Amino acid sequence: MKQKKAAPPRSRPAASQSHQVRIIGGQWKRSKLAVEDRPGLRPTPDRVRETLFNWLGQDLTGWRCIDVFAGTGALGFEAASRGAKEVLLVEQDAALVLQLKRVQAQLQAGAARIVRGDGLAALRQLDPASMDAVFLDPPFDSPLFEAALQAAGRAVAPDGFVYLEAPLAWADAQLANFGLTRHRYLKAGAVHAHLLKRLA
Repeated sequence: MKQKKAAPPRSRPAASQSHQVRIIGGQWKRSKLAVEDRPGLRPTPDRVRETLFNWLGQDLTGWRCIDVFAGTGALGFEAASRGAKEVLLVEQDAALVLQLKRVQAQLQAGAARIVRGDGLAALRQLDPASMDAVFLDPPFDSPLFEAALQAAGRAVAPDGFVYLEAPLAWADAQLANFGLTRHRYLKAGAVHAHLLKRLA
């Protein structure tokens, strides 16, 4: 009996997924955010964001947050969706800033403030211990990690959190140089997700 030839694997359609991210929870749950096709832009995967906001708690009412390398704004808008009272999203790329402003208008996100500029400089200008959450997701090939952690360790409140997304795991011995310690950790594919707290 002749065996049927296996059908050739179907090529995946151009993914709408790679051009959209969705908000996981809060008032804008399931809202889709368009993603500009920019070199090096790598939105935090849904699964990682879901885990992060499970760690932080679903209700961020009253929190002050900064999304330092905002990109798609997925982290900052997720925080605003869950009740954060102030979310500063900083991004250098002009096209991404325009897209962030479109999303802000679409969601009517009054708590979000979008600034075009250097995220690291913005982080350094914050008052000490003024942020409940600092989101750090620099381009993986950038040399900014140490400087960003240094500034985040200064800006985060004593009971606040720093989220770090990186291509490698950071150990407590390294993080201690910035006054931080690992509170939670997840590896998902190429992403190493760290939730950090200030050292006591």
